[in-house]
Amino acid sequence: MDHQKFKDAVKQNLETNIYNHSLSLEACMLGLYDYFSANNLLDTSEPTREEWGIVGLIHDIDFAGDTKELHPLRTREVLAKYGLEINDTIQQIILSHDAHQNIKMDSKAKWSIFCADSLTGLIIAVAFVYPDRKLSSVKVSSVLKRFLKEPKFAAGTRRDEVAQCANPLGLNLPIDKFIEICLTSMQGIATEINL
Repeated sequence: MDHQKFKDAVKQNLETNIYNHSLSLEACMLGLYDYFSANNLLDTSEPTREEWGIVGLIHDIDFAGDTKELHPLRTREVLAKYGLEINDTIQQIILSHDAHQNIKMDSKAKWSIFCADSLTGLIIAVAFVYPDRKLSSVKVSSVLKRFLKEPKFAAGTRRDEVAQCANPLGLNLPIDKFIEICLTSMQGIATEINL
């Protein structure tokens, strides 16, 4: 898969804020993959690291224009406009980030995108509270506090989905560890998303 071509397609098709969210989720997916891999927590049936990253990058590519209402069902259609294709594994993981699709949650990749998708927005919102508006200033404790104790902060965050990171049948990660992995991953691409 040509990562740059996928990235260019996402950038061309989406508004800047959704593009930055896509880069953020790609970073989170790669960070989660690396964490699970380093701790021997990945089943042999898991998709590749490259697939985890591409999923995060393109999961919202159809969240624009006349395909927005049927998101995420139009991913392949939008990619085809750019001469790009994805396999069924990637398609199923993308569909799993939408609870309404009732996809069987049978991989850590599916659980990761489902739990991390909404968290990226909360992390960015926390960064915006700081005077320098930089991800480098954000601490896990700040994100955790606003996640647990301030439900009106970044009210669009699907906290119930993010909290599923602790599900023993899914990622089995405490919320603070999950936030730490995603925050650190996003901090690694801060300049790319102007944060």
